[in-house]
Amino acid sequence: MRKIVLMMSMSLDGYIEGPDRDISWHRVDDELHTHMNATVGSMGGLLHGRVVYELMADYWPTADADPEAPASVREFAPIWRDLPKVVYSRTLTHVDWNSTLVREVVPEEVRALKEQPGGDLALGGAELGEAFLRYGLVDELRIYVHPVLVGRGKPLFPHADTLTSLRLVESHTFGNGVVLLRYEPEPGIGTAP
Repeated sequence: MRKIVLMMSMSLDGYIEGPDRDISWHRVDDELHTHMNATVGSMGGLLHGRVVYELMADYWPTADADPEAPASVREFAPIWRDLPKVVYSRTLTHVDWNSTLVREVVPEEVRALKEQPGGDLALGGAELGEAFLRYGLVDELRIYVHPVLVGRGKPLFPHADTLTSLRLVESHTFGNGVVLLRYEPEPGIGTAP
């Protein structure tokens, strides 16, 4: 069965974006981008919230047409375009780039998606991640911690009433100081049935 992998970048103080949706503090260099290309390229699909989808669709469909773009950027554009995407949004009326629009997270539908053949599914978006975590649908978390303190903004993990215990399965430090922390939820602790 395919896994759902929550993949997000955050500041050391827990924010995915600063005020006014600022992500200029993300430290994505060639090493990290090459890693992301291989990681996302091995996935069977992407699960995007509206904000993540709009951010990605605003840049990646034509990023490889820019001859000035680094090779790692030009390599990622077709990866993103070609991967099947499920976009969760109550407000969008249309999605492109090999995408399917879904209005809400229905656990039974997500479990059916996990049972389809193919690679794992990368999940992106704080609010979407919160819903998947609440329903116990996240099989793995890959958190990329950037060595910055943002101070305020949108937190990756909202306040919750449920304890979720995680098991560290990998950590990796990139040359730019970003640290990948890879966790799996411990079964039966803080997860929905």
